[in-house]
Amino acid sequence: MRTSDFDYDLPPELIAQEPAAERDGCRLLVMDRHSGDLHDAVFRDIEDELREGDLLVVNETRVLPARLLGAKRGTGGSAEVFLLREVFDREPRTATSATWEVLVRPGKRLKPGSGAVVDFADARGQVALSAEVIDWAGEGSKGGRIARLTTTAASLDEALHRVGHTPLPPYIRNYAGDEELYQTVYAKRESSAAAPTAGLHFTTQLIERLKAKGVRWETVELEVGLDTFRIVEEDDPARHQIHTERYTVPERTVRAIAEARERGGRVIAVGTTSMRSLESCWDAETGRPQARDRAATSLFILPGYRFNVVDALVTNFHVPRSTLMMLVSAFSSRDHVMAAYRHAIEQRYRLLSFGDAMFIR
Repeated sequence: MRTSDFDYDLPPELIAQEPAAERDGCRLLVMDRHSGDLHDAVFRDIEDELREGDLLVVNETRVLPARLLGAKRGTGGSAEVFLLREVFDREPRTATSATWEVLVRPGKRLKPGSGAVVDFADARGQVALSAEVIDWAGEGSKGGRIARLTTTAASLDEALHRVGHTPLPPYIRNYAGDEELYQTVYAKRESSAAAPTAGLHFTTQLIERLKAKGVRWETVELEVGLDTFRIVEEDDPARHQIHTERYTVPERTVRAIAEARERGGRVIAVGTTSMRSLESCWDAETGRPQARDRAATSLFILPGYRFNVVDALVTNFHVPRSTLMMLVSAFSSRDHVMAAYRHAIEQRYRLLSFGDAMFIR
C-alpha cells in the first residue's frame, strides 16, 4: 500500500467555491460499500435511503472565529495568527488570558524569544486582542507556535468574536458569502478550526422529517484541527503521524447505538469526524462503545481496519492523498472509492468542503 494509491486528478474547476443554493439541494452519490454499485441522487433524497430504526450520529462542534488578521507590534507589519487548539498545561487560563497552539504568518518575523506580539483591532479600530509568541509547538506541528492570548475586553470569547474570522479551507478562495453557511444548522460549542462538512447539507426541516420517519439523531463532538486539510507526505502511509484531536461521545449516544443494534438499525456516521469518534470509543475489552469526555484520539484508519461501530457513512469528496481518502477506502475498498470518484468527476460533481456528498451504505 502506497500513498500514491489514494491519489487522483482533481480538476480545479470542480472545487466548489461556494455552498449549494439550498443546503439539501446538492447532489448525492450513493454507493454500496460492498459491491461498489452507484446511483445519483439529490441530498434530500437521503430520506429514502434511511429507514426506521437507523441512527444518525453527527459532530455538533462549531467552527471558531480562528483566523486573526492583525499587525505586528512595533513595526505595524501585517501578520496572521490561526488558532489551532488551546493548550492547558502551560499557564493557568483566565477569562482574559489563555495559551494556544497557533500557525503564524510571516513565520520568519514571528519567532519565539523575539518578543513578537501581534495586535488585532476590531471594526472600530480598537485593539481588542493580542497574541504574544512564546514558544515553538511540539514535534509534528510543522512550524506551529505557542502563543499567549490576552484581551482588555470582558472575555477572550468576546474579543475573538470582535476580531476573528471563520476560517475556510485554503482551496476556497475569495468567498464573500455568509460565513454561517460554513456552520452546520445544529452546531453548538465553538471548538474547531474547520467544519465537519458532511453535516452542512442537513436542514432543520430535513432533520425533522427524518425523526418523524423513526430515524434517531444523536451527537458526538470532535474538535476538528487544521491538519484535516493536509495531505500525507510519506510514501508509505503507515509512516504518517496523524494529528491528535479531542473527542466526546455522550452516554446517551452509547445507549442509542445499543438500542439501534437491538432494533436491527444501522449506525450511520455523518462525516469522517463522527466516524473517528465512534470508532475511537470502541472498547476491545468489553466489546462495546464507551462514553468519552474530551478523550484524545490519534486513530488512523487505513485499509485493513476492522470497523466495530459504524455501518454507513455520509461524507463529502476529499483531497487526494489525504488520510480521509484512506479512511473511506478502508470503509469500502480502494477500487470502489476510486471508481466512485471517477464517476463524480465525469458527472461534474462539485467537490471538497462546499461541494456535493456521498452516502456509503
